[in-house]
Amino acid sequence: MRFRTAAAATALLCTLAGGVLTGCASGPSLENRSQVTASPGDSHHLTIGSAGFTESDLLAQLYAQLLDHAGYTTSMLTVANRELYEPALESGQIDVVPEYAATLADWLNAKKHGVDAPPAGSPDLDATMKSLRALAAPRGLTVLPPGRAVDQNAFAVRASYAREHHLKTLSDLGASGLKVRLAAGDECVRRPYCAPGLKKVYGIHITGVDPKGVGTTQAKRAVQSGRDHMVLTTTTDATLDSFGLVLLADDKHLQNADYIVPVVNRARAGSPRVAEALDKLNDVLTTQDLADMNRQVDSWRRLPAQVARTYLENKGLLK
Repeated sequence: MRFRTAAAATALLCTLAGGVLTGCASGPSLENRSQVTASPGDSHHLTIGSAGFTESDLLAQLYAQLLDHAGYTTSMLTVANRELYEPALESGQIDVVPEYAATLADWLNAKKHGVDAPPAGSPDLDATMKSLRALAAPRGLTVLPPGRAVDQNAFAVRASYAREHHLKTLSDLGASGLKVRLAAGDECVRRPYCAPGLKKVYGIHITGVDPKGVGTTQAKRAVQSGRDHMVLTTTTDATLDSFGLVLLADDKHLQNADYIVPVVNRARAGSPRVAEALDKLNDVLTTQDLADMNRQVDSWRRLPAQVARTYLENKGLLK
């Protein structure tokens, strides 16, 4: 899974290896616009973007199938990094993409104000959405309402370790006084939601960061074996059980509001019909549902399109 950090855009949309996208973005530059005056569009054919990891593929399939059911013709386009797919969304080469509210707010904020700008995302969903929409609108993007599903950074320990020390929350871990070696990305040593935040907000005694990545198999095995005590992963990690790990609740809300939100190109997919079709997912999709679907793809080797269709049929959203 990706390590959620704000980063400045380092490239505009140009030729992508493998021929997935070709040419540079041809749409108008929206960098300096203060407002968007074009009417919301309703193109019959919509291109749904995916960032190429399991969860993004699943969400893109859910969006595509709901829009197909609503009478649109859809196609899928995978673009593996935000530096490429966000400009493609602005230019209309991609019409709809699943995103994470706080992460995108921070990314657009860094793109506009620089990487040292104060963050736009926060643990407060309403404040995050307000900031995100203000940053997205001048770029011709509309951010649709978030649902209940959230994919935030999260921390897991061995289930036996949690039982032994009576741990259910990160506050419990801080109060325990235990010394904790953390398996995470190397950025964790300076990111406010990682080691510094764990120390400041929860009083957790972090003795070191083992740079094995975020939610990687190596990182989880390091905690499983006892080499490390806790691993940085995400709330929709579907593999924790197989490593004997459990999440500790972020009871003081250190993590940002990374709720799942559809983002659309206003000129091509800004109509109420698109919003209505995608909003149906918000009524049913939970964080646990998303984790379960991730498991079906990653562990059971089912195709994202099949998993998405079965889910939507079971929820009565497809006939």
